[in-house]
Amino acid sequence: MIHLAGPYVVAALLVGLGVMGVLVRRNAVLLLIGVELILSGSLVLLVASGATSASRWEASSILPLFVITIAAAEVVVALAVILTAFRLRGSIDLDEPLDERLIAPPRGPRSAPASRWGNQSGVGASGGEGA
Repeated sequence: MIHLAGPYVVAALLVGLGVMGVLVRRNAVLLLIGVELILSGSLVLLVASGATSASRWEASSILPLFVITIAAAEVVVALAVILTAFRLRGSIDLDEPLDERLIAPPRGPRSAPASRWGNQSGVGASGGEGA
């Protein structure tokens, strides 16, 4: 049986660095890294508690794999959102104000969508003259 002081210290350092990164940084990528550090700290505690349990519960070794998989999917989605925001805004700083065009719907009259069947005004294709 291992002593839990080491994993607790490592988890506390990871969570502390992650919280500091989330609170101090305003860059979206660094904010994402801070969140991932917090998740890694909780993962260290999960693995350490599973390794010290006397029952050898199989889920204690499988559950971290699911957490890592979900974290990888979260990173992919978050980086896609950050990349899209960078393309639209030109910056990934969270302190910069958003452009009104990005968050507000367009105002004013909307044009009717183009008809699928061409001219729907009731006038024939020959310019309105009868045959």
